[in-house]
Amino acid sequence: MRILIAPLNWGLGHATRCIPLIEQHLLHGDEVVLGGDGTSLTLLKKRFPTLRVLALAPLNLRYSKGTSQVWAMVRALPQLLRSAVADHRLLEEYLRYEQFDLIISDNRFGLYTSKVRCAYMTHQLTIPLPRGWRWLEPLAAGMHRRIINRYDECLVPDYEAVPGLAGRLSHPAVLPRNTRYIGPLSRFAGMEVEADETYEVVAVLSGLEPQRSMFEEEVCETYKNKKLLVVRGKPGLPPTVSKHGNVTLVPWLDEKTMATYMKGAQRLVMRSGYTSIMDMETLGLTDKTEWHPTPGQPEQEYLAELLKQRNA
Repeated sequence: MRILIAPLNWGLGHATRCIPLIEQHLLHGDEVVLGGDGTSLTLLKKRFPTLRVLALAPLNLRYSKGTSQVWAMVRALPQLLRSAVADHRLLEEYLRYEQFDLIISDNRFGLYTSKVRCAYMTHQLTIPLPRGWRWLEPLAAGMHRRIINRYDECLVPDYEAVPGLAGRLSHPAVLPRNTRYIGPLSRFAGMEVEADETYEVVAVLSGLEPQRSMFEEEVCETYKNKKLLVVRGKPGLPPTVSKHGNVTLVPWLDEKTMATYMKGAQRLVMRSGYTSIMDMETLGLTDKTEWHPTPGQPEQEYLAELLKQRNA
């Protein structure tokens, strides 16, 4: 089989959860082509340097500096729609001289076609909205279902049994007709590593700017008296190590190295993004993870509250 796998460029979680899918298809002898843009594509190119790449529509979203992301997301909607239309046109153009047996789109709205079997991957079958806007959630979910129904299959990286890891996000009142639960996806699955106790605290960062940088500053200030490792979520930068007192900063780490440091740390600090939750669940490290939702990001706020209830 020849397969195109393309994640959304919104933080790094969409890309990192595609890693086990890519590895699985390569293990089965399939030819995998990477699609995407921005930092998420950079990460996959670095992880799979021999795979062919098809550039897709660029998406350069930003959060606001404040505690509400409502207007940031309102401003992002036109760009998301333009990107989806551009993706669809690019795909049809590529298919004039490229042959695929399967296309897997991780939350890229426009990667569907009648010429090839297409799968759409998402854990957000329910779209959480901020307080005061929640009356619009059924409308948002309905619009998302219309997008999903353009694909042959909707892959949900969660357990089918309620509540799974994502709660109501992945288990909505109305399920798209083409839904298939495939279980959590993690690049750390099946990995056996020894714990490295060099660092007391390990922080793994991701997400849109400027909130990513603001969180980095907050973490460095909070834990400056601890032996702290900060994985900055910047796979495109040279792999240089920067040290400031007790604080060590690296742009990115390979999975095995990251897992050894996380297993040996006393505390982990990260955003409550769904991919991070799947990773920590896989490694068995949720009990020592400190979850920090991006301010005003309803999905992460919901997941952080869900984790809090589970731990309680």
